[in-house]
Amino acid sequence: MEYTVLILLLPVLSFLILGLTGMYMKHRVAGLIGTASLAGVTFLSYLTAWNYFTAGRTAEGVFPTLTPYNIEWLPFTGSLHIDMGILLDPISVMMLVVISTVSLMVHIYSFGYMKGERGFQRYYAFLSLFTFSMLGLVVATNIFQMYVFWELVGVSSYLLIGFYYTKPEAIAASKKAFIVTRFADLGFLIGILIYGYYMQTFTFTPGQEQLMKAGMVLPWALGLMFVGGAGKSAMFPLHIWLPDAMEGPTPVSALIHAATMVVAGVYLVARMFPLFIGFAPNVLHLIAWVGAFTAFYAASVACAQSDIKRVLAFSTISQIGFMMVALGVCTAAHPHEGGLGYMASMFHLFTHAMFKALLFLGAGCIIHAVHSNEMSVMGGLRKYMPITHITFLIACLAIAGIPPFSGFFSKDEILTACFQFSPAIGWVMTVIAGMTAFYMFRLYYCIFWGKENKELHAAHVPHESPLAMTFPLMFLAAVTLVAGFIPFGHFVSSNGELYDIHLDWSVAATSIVVAVLSIALATWMYAREKQPVADALACRFATLHRAAYRRFYMDELWLFVTKKIIFRCISTPLAWFDRHVIDQFMNFMAWGAQASGEELQPIQSGKIQSYTMWFLIGVIVLTLVLLIG
Repeated sequence: MEYTVLILLLPVLSFLILGLTGMYMKHRVAGLIGTASLAGVTFLSYLTAWNYFTAGRTAEGVFPTLTPYNIEWLPFTGSLHIDMGILLDPISVMMLVVISTVSLMVHIYSFGYMKGERGFQRYYAFLSLFTFSMLGLVVATNIFQMYVFWELVGVSSYLLIGFYYTKPEAIAASKKAFIVTRFADLGFLIGILIYGYYMQTFTFTPGQEQLMKAGMVLPWALGLMFVGGAGKSAMFPLHIWLPDAMEGPTPVSALIHAATMVVAGVYLVARMFPLFIGFAPNVLHLIAWVGAFTAFYAASVACAQSDIKRVLAFSTISQIGFMMVALGVCTAAHPHEGGLGYMASMFHLFTHAMFKALLFLGAGCIIHAVHSNEMSVMGGLRKYMPITHITFLIACLAIAGIPPFSGFFSKDEILTACFQFSPAIGWVMTVIAGMTAFYMFRLYYCIFWGKENKELHAAHVPHESPLAMTFPLMFLAAVTLVAGFIPFGHFVSSNGELYDIHLDWSVAATSIVVAVLSIALATWMYAREKQPVADALACRFATLHRAAYRRFYMDELWLFVTKKIIFRCISTPLAWFDRHVIDQFMNFMAWGAQASGEELQPIQSGKIQSYTMWFLIGVIVLTLVLLIG
C-alpha cells in the first residue's frame, strides 16, 4: 500500500499552496483546492480500508500490521531511534476513514458558512494543516512520531480557534487551549522519555526482555502519557479549554469535536492498550473513574447552558468520558469479555464522530439563520429550516441512545462492558446516558419548538441554508442511520480476533427506558411556548442552577490557582530573586570588571619607561617570593 503516503502528502501540499499563494487566489479557487485535496485523501482512505480489511486475516486469525513506509530519522543508540513512517492496523485504518470523512464534510460545508469571510484562503490552509496533523498522528509507527504530530495538532487548533484574531475572546480562547494542552503535554513528553530510556525503543511493541526489566516503571510512564491524553481529550480538570474553543468558526468546532483533537487522547490509550492492560491495569481502571466523573460533570453542566455551542461542547466532553470509561473497564482476567470495552470505545468513537459532526454543522446552520448562539432567540425554527430540523433530530436520537440509530448500538456495548466490570459503574453510566438524552432534547425543543422570537424573525426571517451546507447534514444523517448495523467487531477488537456484537437486552432495555423517560421529561418541560416547570426549578434551585451554568466555577478555581498561588506565591518570589539576586550579582560582576579595567588603564600608558619600571618591579617581587619560599 505504498500509495498511502499520498494520504499525508495531499493535505500538506494543500496547506503549502494555500498558505504561500492563497492571497493571490479567489476564494472559490482556494476552497476548491482544499476540498479537492481532501476528496483525494478520503478516496485513498476508503481504498486503504477496503484493501486492508478484504485482504484477509493472518494464520493467527488477526489482521496484519503493515508498515508501507518507515525511515530512521534520529538515531540515538543501536536500538533507540526515532522513526517516521506509516503504520496500518485496524484502529489506524478506521481513524483514517473517520478523519477524512468528517474533514471532507467540513470542507464542503465551509463553502457556504465561510462565504465572504476575510481570510477565507487562510482558513482552508489551516484546515489542511489540521487534517494533515491528525492523519499523521494516527498512522505514526512509534510514540515519538505520534508526539510530533500531537504537537502539530495543538498548533493547528491554536490557529483555527483564533481565526477571528480581531476578537479578544477568540485570542483568549486560542491561548487558553494552547497553554492548557501544553501543560498536559509536558506529562506526555516525560512519560515518553521514561518509556524510551527504560524500553530502549519508542515503538508501541517493545521486546519482552525490556518489558520484564521495566515492569515497575512502565505504569508511571503510561500514567504520565495519559496526562497528555487527558489534556487533549478535555478530561476533568483539564477540560477548561474546550468550551472556550467555541470562539472559532463553527465548522472548526465540528472538526475538533468530532474527529480530530478531542479523540486523540482516546486513540492514545487505545494504541497503548496492550501495555496498559498487561502492565498497568490499575492505571487503566483509574482512567475509567476519571472518565466517569468527567462524563457526569460535563452532562450536569450541559443541562444548564444557554449557548447552543456550549451545550454541544460539554456533550463532547461527556461522550469522550464514555469512551475513556469503556477502555478503562477492560480486564485481562477474561480476555474476550474483558476486551469488550475496547471494541465498544472504538465503535462509539466512530459513531460519535458522525452524529457529533452533524450536530455542530446543524448548529452552524442555525447560527447562520438567526445570527446568535443563544437558545433564547431561537424557537419555532422547524417551520423555516426543515432539513436542518430533521437531520438535527436524527443526531439527537442517536446520541440519546434510541434504536435503531447508531449511538444506541455503540453506547449499549459500553454500558454492557461497564456492568461486566462493576454494577456500580454500570448504573452510573446509565444515569449519565439518561442525562445525555435529557439535555440534548432540551436543546432540540428550545431551538425547533418553544416560543418563536417574532421580533427577531420580522427583522430577519430565518431560512434554510444553501446546498453546500445542507448536503453534509444529509450525508452525515444517512451515515448515522446505518452505522450502528456495521459489524464493527469484525474489524476492530482488543485482541484482533473476530468479535460478534450481540445486544445484552437486560442492559439495552434498561438504557432505552431511561432514555425514553429522559426525553419525555424534556418534552414535558421544554416542548411548549412557555416553560413554567423549567423556570420554577431554576428559581427553586437557583444556587445549583447558577453553579452549573458557571461550570461549577472551575474556571474561577483555575484562575485562583494560577494567579493567587502560582503567580503570587511562586512566580513573584522567583521574579524578585531573579531581579534582586541574579541580576544584581551579574551587575556586580560587570561593575567589578569595569572598575578593575579603569584602575589598570593608567598602566597601559604607551611609555617604554613606565613598562620597564613595572617589569623591574615584577622581577624584584618574584625574586623575593622565590628567595623567601
